[in-house]
Amino acid sequence: MFRLATLFLLALTWSASAQERIESHCRALAQASPNMVWLAGFGTPVAKDNVRIRYIDHSMFLIETPGGITVVTDFAGYLGITTFLPDVVTMNNSHDTHFTSYPDPDIKHVLQGWPSRDGTPATHHLDLGEILIRNVTTDTRGYSGLAIEDGNSIFVFEVAGLCIGHLGHLHHEPDAQQYADLGRVDVLLAPVDGGRTLDLPSMINVIKRLRSSVVIPMHWFSDYSLDIFLTDIEAEFSVQRAGINDITLSRFSLPGAPTVLVLEPQFLSD
Repeated sequence: MFRLATLFLLALTWSASAQERIESHCRALAQASPNMVWLAGFGTPVAKDNVRIRYIDHSMFLIETPGGITVVTDFAGYLGITTFLPDVVTMNNSHDTHFTSYPDPDIKHVLQGWPSRDGTPATHHLDLGEILIRNVTTDTRGYSGLAIEDGNSIFVFEVAGLCIGHLGHLHHEPDAQQYADLGRVDVLLAPVDGGRTLDLPSMINVIKRLRSSVVIPMHWFSDYSLDIFLTDIEAEFSVQRAGINDITLSRFSLPGAPTVLVLEPQFLSD
């Protein structure tokens, strides 16, 4: 059972340039502890050796580090009523709700997950010291039904000793090489709509194969579709829905058994 508590904030503001990344344990089992989740507001400092994940909308998440580095996944251009701009945005594929053609020029790093115009697959290995961002490409279905090779990227964020994997618009189960390239994924952000991405039985196979400590459902369009997924997964995974939209995690505070944690989407606001 999760214990919810108010995060005691550090008085010291951590400088992004002063932080060094804890080597991730992507290929090792996560350490277990019952104290996993702390509530905290958007933009407040993150404690050392922790990472905050906030669900914004659809498949957009905000990832915040202790040093103040911010990343938004599947950035579609709108974050809410805010002047905030992240340091990095990732866009898994070129579906209109997963990317924007006009990212703000003040965003330092814009990572496109689909092939360039000449057909070269996306390849990213962005090391910002405190966080490493890399990708593993998968194929997607085109509107004609034909496969688009390397049309989607699974982005992996190695931070605070954790591996956070965002499956993006996944349309097929990864093959052996893709699973090997992903490595150990401690926190999995998984699309569970059951149709526009991967069908639910196949998605559950992926979740069971990765056996992540924490699985956060995304890309669900209603409580009805979410509930179908939760009903199907609860036989093997603990399910928690606490009505929160962000969590703060460390490698020492992951649950002892694989757990599905439902976050409620909420746009950012100053």
